[in-house]
Amino acid sequence: MLDEQGICSGCLIHEEKDNLDWAARWEKLTQLVAPYRSADGLNYDCIVPVTGAQDSYYIVYLVKERLGLNPLLVTYNKYFNTPLGIRNLSNLRIRFNCDILCQNVNPVSVKNITRSTLRQFGSMYWPILAGQTVFPVQTAVRYKVPLIIWGAHQGLEQVGMFSHEHEVEMTRRYRKDHDLMGHEADDLLSIFDTLKEEDIWQYRYPDDRDLNAVGVRGIYLGNYVRWDPKAQHEQMMREYGYKTSVFNRTFDCYDFIDCFNYMDLHDQLKLYKHGYSKVTDHASREIRFGRISREKGLRLIRMHEQAPLKYHGQFCAWLGIAPKSLQFMLDQHRNPKFWIQTEVGKWEFNGWSAGHELREISDHQAPGLSVSFEATDTLEYDRSAEYITIGKGWP
Repeated sequence: MLDEQGICSGCLIHEEKDNLDWAARWEKLTQLVAPYRSADGLNYDCIVPVTGAQDSYYIVYLVKERLGLNPLLVTYNKYFNTPLGIRNLSNLRIRFNCDILCQNVNPVSVKNITRSTLRQFGSMYWPILAGQTVFPVQTAVRYKVPLIIWGAHQGLEQVGMFSHEHEVEMTRRYRKDHDLMGHEADDLLSIFDTLKEEDIWQYRYPDDRDLNAVGVRGIYLGNYVRWDPKAQHEQMMREYGYKTSVFNRTFDCYDFIDCFNYMDLHDQLKLYKHGYSKVTDHASREIRFGRISREKGLRLIRMHEQAPLKYHGQFCAWLGIAPKSLQFMLDQHRNPKFWIQTEVGKWEFNGWSAGHELREISDHQAPGLSVSFEATDTLEYDRSAEYITIGKGWP
């Protein structure tokens, strides 16, 4: 949303980070979590969802080292695991000395759902988003641990749907409307599709009676901590051995290194559907923090937005679909605002990065505004190999 001066809500909410009293907000957080500490030390204090990337290390650092809580870590296996992501997740558990539960849904059901959601609404990531957002809640009910602690709220950090002072919490509705694109697990069942109850039941959100009986609530640390993913990742790299890698489609080496598809095929789908990709989100964030200029951000978008895919062959092999069939399916979800079909199988992109010539920005023209992300490792992946669907422990 843009205001009358053309400034988006994401930028406006970001400005709060320079004005809020973060010491007072941290004190508010410590008071909020205090009643959830296990009185006898025989149960976990909270549930913390983690992956082998994103903000997992920093979340656990805040929960375990700063707040002094005893968390139960939970992770959903997305089946598109990189060796680096497997290593990071194992290292996280070891370095912070935490118990962890892993959910491995029957891969046949996951493939069935992926075929269906790709065809119906152009999402290969629906089962991952559904699993990552429901497994922590199911675990909270099962183990009677009412507090779930998440990192930053995407709707706040990225697009400014809320203010930090709203202190928004996890809700069933937000999960459905935004994470799941309006489709709950039961919405996938249809006489026009092949999915069955045994495919979708593990993605079903607990009912209100069970949630209320335990008192489940999910809070976001980004409401109480000045969230800065780049700085936080670099602290975790120095202090806890978090490792990073380069991607074709963005300059950010830190966020999604646990998945071969997120910054690959999934990112291309985002470009097809919305006319922009993840590199735009990354550039917008760095501009807001003042680390790059808008001109530099636009140049980075043009450089990365339409970079070729590297790992779609493995996805086709995993799903059991021919590359041409996959492309046909993806083409059905191209947004006509941004994509024009010139002939069968040929498309032209008329989004921003296709029609602007950007001047090069030298260091003396934009001093101190260079992008600096450190790749400490590589994905170490043979493109002819199959997915590492379940990784071994590390080291």
